[in-house]
Amino acid sequence: MTACSSDTSTSNSSAPVTAIDGPITIVASTNVWGSVAQAVAGDLASVESIIADPSADPHSYEASAGDAAKVAEASLVVYNGGGYDEFIDDILGSEGKNVPSVNAYDLVGSDHTHDAEEAAPNDSTDSTDSTDGHGHSHGDANEHVWFDAEVAASTAESIAEKLGQLDPDNAAQYTANADTFHDQVHRITDVTNKIAVDHANAPVAQTEPIAHYLIEESDLDDRTPEDFKNALESGNDPSPASIAATRDLLTSKSVRVLVYNIQTQDAVTQDIRSTAEAAGIPVVEVTETLPEGKTYIEWQTQAAEDLESALAPAS
Repeated sequence: MTACSSDTSTSNSSAPVTAIDGPITIVASTNVWGSVAQAVAGDLASVESIIADPSADPHSYEASAGDAAKVAEASLVVYNGGGYDEFIDDILGSEGKNVPSVNAYDLVGSDHTHDAEEAAPNDSTDSTDSTDGHGHSHGDANEHVWFDAEVAASTAESIAEKLGQLDPDNAAQYTANADTFHDQVHRITDVTNKIAVDHANAPVAQTEPIAHYLIEESDLDDRTPEDFKNALESGNDPSPASIAATRDLLTSKSVRVLVYNIQTQDAVTQDIRSTAEAAGIPVVEVTETLPEGKTYIEWQTQAAEDLESALAPAS
C-alpha cells in the first residue's frame, strides 16, 4: 500500500512570469492537470503530462532525469501540490531555475467570480475559514483536489493568467478558454448538486479517500472508519479491527455505496470490494489519472453520474 501525503511543507512559490519569445510549453505532473491545461491553452501551446498511464500509481512515482529536464525547461508547470506529486516540488527546488507554476492545492478555498454572481441574494450566512468562495464547507485537508470541480476551474483561471503573462498577444483567448472550461464544470456540479438534494447524508464508504471532494460536494456521509482511512493514507496496512469494522459496514448494509480506487488495489481493498459485492452494495470505481481518450470534464462528469446511478433505488 502506498502512502498518500497531505504535507504541504514543500509547496513551491511560483516564479515571476514575463513574456517569452518562441513556443510555449506546459508540463503537467499528471494527465489530469494536463487536460485542464490543454483546455485553456488550446492550440496556442504544447502540453505534456509526465504521468499519463491509466494504470500508474502517482503516489509512488519517481521522476527520471528526463522528467526533471522537461520540468526545468518548461514555460509553465501545472501540478496538484499538497504533497501529492512531490517530485515536482523536488525538481523545482533542485534545478535552480525559476519556472512559473500553478499549484492546484493552493487554490482550495479560493473565490470564484462566476459562483459569486450566481449566489442567492438572501444567502447571508456567516462565513468561516472552512467555507470557500462557492458556498460550501471543506473539512479536513485532502490533497486529491481534482475531485473538486471548482478547484479545477480555479486552476484553469490561474493557468490562463500565467499564459497571458507569457503570451500577452493571446491573453484574451486564454481567458475565454478558461471561462468556457468553468462553464463546462457545471456539468459536474449539476450532478453533485442533484445528488445532494436527492440523497442528502446518504452513508457511503471508500477504500481510499481520493474521492473526498466528490463525496463532500454531493453532501454524502463517509462512514469509513478513521483508523482504516488513516492507515491507507499513511501507506500502512489497516489494523484487523478497522478492517473488520469496514467489512461490517458492508455486510450490515450500513452504507449504500462503496467508492473504490482501482489504481491502488491490494489484498485488503480487494477483500473490501468482494465483501461489498457479496452484500449487494454497489461499487463505484474511481481513478487518479484520466482514462485514455477522456477529457477532465468527461471523466469527472462520468464519476459523478456513476455515483448518482449507484445511489438510485433499485427498480
